[in-house]
Order: sequence, then structure tokens, then C-alpha cells
Amino acid sequence: MRMHSAILYIFRRLLYTLSVFAGIILLVFMLFRGFGDPAVMLAGQSGNAETIRNIRTDLRLDLPVWKQLLHYVNDLSPVCIHERETIEQKSLRGIFWGNELAVGLKVPYLGKSYQTGRPVWDVLMQALPGTLMLALAAMCIAVPAGIGLGMWGAVRRNTLFDRISMIVSIAGISMPSFFMAVIFIWLFAILFQSYTGLPVYGNWYEINEVTGEQVIAFRNWVLPALTLGIRPLAFITQLTRSAMIDVLHQDYIKTAYAKGLPSRKVYWRHALPNALNPVITAVTGWFAELLAGAFFIEYIFGWQGIGSVTVRALEQLDYPVLMGAVLISALIFMVVHFFTDVLYRMIDPRIR
Repeated sequence: MRMHSAILYIFRRLLYTLSVFAGIILLVFMLFRGFGDPAVMLAGQSGNAETIRNIRTDLRLDLPVWKQLLHYVNDLSPVCIHERETIEQKSLRGIFWGNELAVGLKVPYLGKSYQTGRPVWDVLMQALPGTLMLALAAMCIAVPAGIGLGMWGAVRRNTLFDRISMIVSIAGISMPSFFMAVIFIWLFAILFQSYTGLPVYGNWYEINEVTGEQVIAFRNWVLPALTLGIRPLAFITQLTRSAMIDVLHQDYIKTAYAKGLPSRKVYWRHALPNALNPVITAVTGWFAELLAGAFFIEYIFGWQGIGSVTVRALEQLDYPVLMGAVLISALIFMVVHFFTDVLYRMIDPRIR
């Protein structure tokens, strides 16, 4: 019975996630249709009426809006129906069955960049590892530090350390990330650069001048990861502190003390595990937000990720890349939240 309930819950959450993503696809399609005529942008200032007309026909912009939407969804969907000519024209990658009209399983087609002519999928997949590594590095800083500070603040409640940690965490939540980036750059990459050796700009890898190979440059990770991790660190600190204070007043904690258990064992074995349920939700939620919201941090530090690609596409009005970045970010956000809901249900029996 419990297994049946779990499967039903996962199925419902999956349907909900897919319906939300369908709504996002519709919103993105309609929103970017109002930003200008792609045919005019591709043709440039020197393009004549015939050239623009040919581009509109090639991009199917001469069709009614509802037909354009169907073609757009068909391009995005892994399961698709395409003409053989279209498959070759768009260089679709996948497995197709049929002659003139083929049914296939393919890599989603997001169009081609207006500026480079490269497939948008390739552009974003090349940038995605950088964003994933930056978000993971930020959470590796935020999670242990936030849980440790929050736990210590709850144990030493109303002490000087507790008050200072709360002031710092409130400041960390309140200050925008780009402002913190400027502060960290000025402190660690300019004022104390001779001690830290940290650069202002740098990607997650560097090219070896001798061998030409890519070498991971960990010193380039420090400032962007620290800047991106400050807000989740502050939030996790406050959440852990509040949860720990609540747990420390429970009867089973008093019973553990009455049995003569040392304080350290009570904190780590009994109080902290029961205080981590809301923290787990916060960690997964923040990880999704970091993946989708690292745009300006990547751009400021010259980090090669989806964020910097999106900002450059916005500057160049490269709408296919923008649309693809929005969809990929939204998909990542929803997938993480889907697994968060499932994990939270497994951990917390009250949800079941």
C-alpha cells in the first residue's frame, strides 16, 4: 500500500512538473515573439524585402501563430514527427523511422544562433558544465558553513557570537550578489591581492601553454563561488538556528540529558538530524536557484557558463540563445524541485 502511494505521488508530481514546463514553453514562445522580427534581425540593415521574405519562409514565420507554436513544440520534444528534408536541413540528431514523414527520438532542437550560426543546444551544453561546477562549489561553501554556524548559534543562543552571526547573515541575505561581487573583488583581488593571489577574471579551466591541454584552475573558483554562496550560507544559517532552537526544547532532548548523555552527543546525534528536514529543502531549492540565477556573477568574473552566454546573447539580441537558456534554466529548476519533493517525502514521515 505504501509503495502504491509513493508511485502515485511521484506520478502526480511528474504530471504537475510537465504541465508547468508546458506553460513555460508557451510563455517563452509568446514573449519572444513580441521582441521583433527575427527575419529582419538575420537579414541586417542591408537586407532587401526579398531576402527578408525568404528568411521568414525558411523560419516558418509566414505561418499562423498556432502553427508556429506546433512546429516549435515539435522541435523541442524528444518525440517528434518531421519530414526527411527538415531533418537534414536542421541536422537533427536522433533515431528516425519512416521515409518522407518520419517519427523519431531526438535531441531537442532549439534553433541556431543568429550571431554564430551554431545550434543553440551545442552552445548551451558547452556552457552548462561551468554553471554546474560553480553552483556545486558555492553550495560546498554554503552548506557546511551555514549548518555549523546555525548549530553553534542555537547552542550558544543570545551570546555575542550568536548576535554577530545573525547580523552577518541578515546582511548576507539583504545585499545583492553583484554588490557582494564588487566588495570581494576590491578586498581579495585588489587590496590584498599580493597575499591572496586571486584573479578578478578567469574561467574554471586554463590552457596549458606547453601541452595545450585544459587544466582546472581552482584559484579562479574562489571569488565567484564565495560570492554566489553568501546568500544561501546566510539563509541556511538562520534556518538551521531556528530549527535547532525548536528541537532543543523537545521532550526527547530533555530525556537524553536525563540519561546522562554528553552535550556533544545530544547535539550531533539527536538534535541536528531532526533539525535538518527544512534545511534539506532549502539546500536543494537554493541549488536550483544558483543554477538558474548565476547570470551576473558569471558575467562579472568572466566565468564561462550559461549565465555569461545568456548575458552576451541579450546584448546581441540573439533570441534563439536567450529562449534556449530560459528553457534550460527552467527545466533544471523544476527537475531539482521534483526530486526535492520526492526526497522530502522519503525523509519526513509527516508528508507520507
